[in-house]
Amino acid sequence: MKNFLSIIWAILSFTVGIAQNFSTYWQQRADYKMSVEMDVESWRFQGDQELTYSNHSPDTLKKVFYHLYFNAFQPGSEMDVRSRTIDDPDPRVSDRIAELSSTEIGYLKPIKLLQDGKPVMFQVEGTILVVALNTPILPGNKTVFSMQWEGQVPLQILRSGRNNEEGVALSMAQWFPKLAEYDFQGWHADPYLGREFYGPWGDYDVKLTLDERYVVGGTGYLQGTPSVKKKKKTWHFMAPNVHDFTWAADPDYIHDTYPGPNGVELNFYYKNNPEYIENWKKLQPKTAQLMEYFNEHIGPYPYKQYSVIQGGDRGMEYGMCTLISGKRTFGSLVGVTAHELAHSWFQFLLATNESLHAWMDEGFTSYISDIAENEVMEQNIPNPFISSYQNYIYQANSGEEQPQSTHSDRYSTGRGYGVSAYSKGLVFLSQLGYIIGNDNLEKTLKRYYQEWAFKHPTPNDFIRVAEKVSGFELDWYLQDWTQTTNTIDYAIKKVDQDNGTSVVTLERLGLMPMPIDLYVIYEDDSKESFYIPLQMMQGEKENPYPALKRTVLKDWAWAYPTYSFEIPDGKKIKVMMIDATQLMADINMENNIYGED
Repeated sequence: MKNFLSIIWAILSFTVGIAQNFSTYWQQRADYKMSVEMDVESWRFQGDQELTYSNHSPDTLKKVFYHLYFNAFQPGSEMDVRSRTIDDPDPRVSDRIAELSSTEIGYLKPIKLLQDGKPVMFQVEGTILVVALNTPILPGNKTVFSMQWEGQVPLQILRSGRNNEEGVALSMAQWFPKLAEYDFQGWHADPYLGREFYGPWGDYDVKLTLDERYVVGGTGYLQGTPSVKKKKKTWHFMAPNVHDFTWAADPDYIHDTYPGPNGVELNFYYKNNPEYIENWKKLQPKTAQLMEYFNEHIGPYPYKQYSVIQGGDRGMEYGMCTLISGKRTFGSLVGVTAHELAHSWFQFLLATNESLHAWMDEGFTSYISDIAENEVMEQNIPNPFISSYQNYIYQANSGEEQPQSTHSDRYSTGRGYGVSAYSKGLVFLSQLGYIIGNDNLEKTLKRYYQEWAFKHPTPNDFIRVAEKVSGFELDWYLQDWTQTTNTIDYAIKKVDQDNGTSVVTLERLGLMPMPIDLYVIYEDDSKESFYIPLQMMQGEKENPYPALKRTVLKDWAWAYPTYSFEIPDGKKIKVMMIDATQLMADINMENNIYGED
């Protein structure tokens, strides 16, 4: 895998979503045309879908799978049972699904399915539709699936549904039969237990018909003025090159627009609640500032609009939009918007498989949104990542940590998933800055966007970008941090000061290797740093603080548990500390310090 894409960019130009000759990378494509009619009295809807599926893989496909997410909101579903058997269930779910009545459950029921005009056999298995194809899809070929289905919008439980606790009528996320992703690992037809999503890119052409009183916002661009017939209004949206389509609707929405950077139109849909209107007005210029920050520090937002919509619960990112709860303080409203907007880059444009690598989605998003919020809100927090480091270190010391390579649905606790995906995922990036230098980290994020936007990058793809930018070997970092629960624990074992020479002995107590920054304050209050490169890294980072004298020492090979060196200048050491910045996630800081300040 390490050389998976090492030669592609030298010989091929980047074309989104198209299988390229002589390329080892490929991705499938699913283009949707859908017409949906919603009855807002019964909360039931009828749908017609035409899906053109392009097989860019080298494989012949004899079956396909669809996600039927709404089927999770039924008593006895996997989501229901998992929520009632895990030690710390999501409070939004808990035992609420088990208590839903027949008119409150959600469902998606395929009625008719054709492949290229001919009926095909299908079977519903919980939240998955299994389709046995009449005609296999050969490599490089396309097929057209035509489906009629009916659905019922569940009472708001998790992310999507009707009549949420803030009174929003419709939060329509993961609401239609959606083709599962097929990639180099095969089909990803994961049952919906409440975690993450993964899907192929495509163009969406969607017509939504519902009560004329409702205001609709979501993914895509509205085509003309909605037409009205028999007290129902039809909204027509088109969304180019996205991997999801989400919408929300309510008769009491206020809809504001605000100019975003590079001509992007920012849309805001929120309930007419006098107590919170001012916060939603103040949010609008802050959202523009946040988008400008992400444009500058990752890469340009490529669509023409983005919508912040009161709906769902908490906050959840979707194509060109987010659904967030809206009854918040101004600071909280900015914070959740910063995080969900950042997902437009780390999840939506850089579309990792969240079920397998949620840390690349949630962690990278948390990292960049914490920095952006700190700047846009002028918080001036020296280290906005402290809480994430604390969460990770607590979990690492608990004895309950599972590797980040664990499937999102397989964590033994909800907390374990949250810390791994959000906190440890953030620390992965922040600590990478410690290893290769923040300048190189910033360059890595931008090059990662340039090479992998509109694709499905893996952890190896990211670390290879970091290697190309920095010149370091970093496979050890990806391996230990994401695929094991090895921890970092370095200590100052002893300091012998005699006859003007100080002999410092450091000790590696944890299994995970790291380069070491050692900071010293002498009794005359002069300061110096010492840098000990990690041998397997095959490189040395630039001095992070050029104004501070730095001495580069010989490499420390991982297998040696101790490392000693001399300071011969005759100065007596007052204080010495391993990584005074605390950007290295050492699980025991107490043994990192020698002396007293």
